[in-house]
Amino acid sequence: MHGEAGEERGDVGSERQQGQRGGTAETDAAGNGKPQSDEAHSAFTPPLGLPLPPAPEDEHPTSEFAVPEGFAAEPAAEPEGSAFALPGGMKPHSGGNSTTGGFAAFTPPGGIPVVRLTKDAPWQDRMRTMLRMPLGERPLPERVERSEDDTGPAVPRVLDLTLRIGELLLAGGEGAEDVEAAMFGVAHAYGLDRCEPTVTFTLLSVSYQASLVDDPVTASRTVRRRGTDYTRLSAVFRLVDDITTHEDITLEEAYRRLAEIRRNRHPYPGWALTVAGGGLAGAASMLVGGEWPVFFAAAVGAMLGDRLAWLASGRGLPEFYQFVAAAMPPAAMGVALSLVGSGLQASAVITGGLFALIPGRALVAGVQDGLTGYYITAAARLLEVGYLIVGIVCGVLTVLYGGLQLDAKLNPEAALRHVERPYIQILAAMLLALTFSILLQQERHTVLFATLNGGVAWVVYAALADTADVPEVAATTVAAGLVGLFGQLLSRYRFASALPYVTAAIGPLLPGSATYFGLLALAQGNLDRGVSHLTQAAALALAIAIGVNLGNESARLFLRMPGAGIEPADRRAAKRTRGF
Repeated sequence: MHGEAGEERGDVGSERQQGQRGGTAETDAAGNGKPQSDEAHSAFTPPLGLPLPPAPEDEHPTSEFAVPEGFAAEPAAEPEGSAFALPGGMKPHSGGNSTTGGFAAFTPPGGIPVVRLTKDAPWQDRMRTMLRMPLGERPLPERVERSEDDTGPAVPRVLDLTLRIGELLLAGGEGAEDVEAAMFGVAHAYGLDRCEPTVTFTLLSVSYQASLVDDPVTASRTVRRRGTDYTRLSAVFRLVDDITTHEDITLEEAYRRLAEIRRNRHPYPGWALTVAGGGLAGAASMLVGGEWPVFFAAAVGAMLGDRLAWLASGRGLPEFYQFVAAAMPPAAMGVALSLVGSGLQASAVITGGLFALIPGRALVAGVQDGLTGYYITAAARLLEVGYLIVGIVCGVLTVLYGGLQLDAKLNPEAALRHVERPYIQILAAMLLALTFSILLQQERHTVLFATLNGGVAWVVYAALADTADVPEVAATTVAAGLVGLFGQLLSRYRFASALPYVTAAIGPLLPGSATYFGLLALAQGNLDRGVSHLTQAAALALAIAIGVNLGNESARLFLRMPGAGIEPADRRAAKRTRGF
């Protein structure tokens, strides 16, 4: 029985399998004559006894990205606009740039206008226009087409010449922005368009990359020695102007002229500098109320200090100790006049000696670098000024403290005596600027302009402070602003640096008397009075620096900048973070 039941189940299973495979077997028999193997069956075939699923509708395919029922479809994407198109509601600027509130915010439809380096504008402005643009937005200026055989000078030699020129400018006291503009102009004149110069207080570097796929070439140079020679500075400016203006200055010719500039001797001998230092101190003593005997006493003290500083320099002492040595003889001369009871104004003698030592040139350059965004260089320059002033303080305080121990009659209330002698003070201010020009080793044809500029500065300051009762700091700022303005205009007229026309002219405005009375109060133990006078001296020094920079920028603001359709109001300034 069990055997028959098993056979029946086997027969039934065979019939089911044959019924299920019948169609396939017949088709195969018709086509190939043999059935398919078990490997040909699909793994998704439904088990026995289950109906086959309905066939999919080919005319309505489904997608896994289809929107489910009950959800709204996303709106159609807007067509992509051009990067050069103006946003809705904005109108193009008269100069060709699209602006928002007067500032270029979008690339104009015609592209960024080409900056034409015309020869009728100073190279400082031409290069500054390019330098204040980011490298990605900086257009290539128009250049003369070169032939295929003319490959131009070697890149390392051009970078070396650029660094050597920048070294002379930075060592001569030029501002960091003007040094970078000069380096950029020289590199561009010899075909290096994609270059980036960098200037710090002691390090110069320039990097050039021919294209985005080429390796950059970088060179650097360290400024180890600094000297004051505006004749050499003017010669370097003329060389840069010739390189950036004339196209026939070869690299060999530029190297030859640069070597001649470095070999040139100073225009004034050492004894002339010593006499000029004495004349500067004497003129400064006349500005603060001194008489002719005070003039000669201050001059003798300043000349002794100058010779002592030269002796310290010859022995290799740092500049800090040179200032300590130079500050002691003028202070000793004033103390000696007070001890002998000559009746002369000892404070005027000491104040005149301080005028010849205050580092006004470095102070102006440091503040200018800070205002133009070169904060590292500005901090280093101001730190240098701080060290030099501390050296002056040490020298003067040492002598004043010794004089007080000897019962010298040094009266700090003498600062309240203000004598108005317009003609004498104007002549003294011009003499001070003249002697300051000689100390700065200026060219002879610039001395007259600097002298007149210094006289104008004192006339404006005295008219505001004495006649109109304007606060001293405000009067100093206005006078220094006019000095910077006239100096910038003169430099544009002669295509030269503005320093020879500005640095000597600010000499009459230096805070010599406030510095002296602050030091005297500290030596007498009056801390409050001393800090008050020294704070006033610092405020006057900053007023001079800010005024000079404001005058320079005012000259650039109202004069037309180089460029295609760019008005003075559209001139780009350095980018700022606005404090965040």
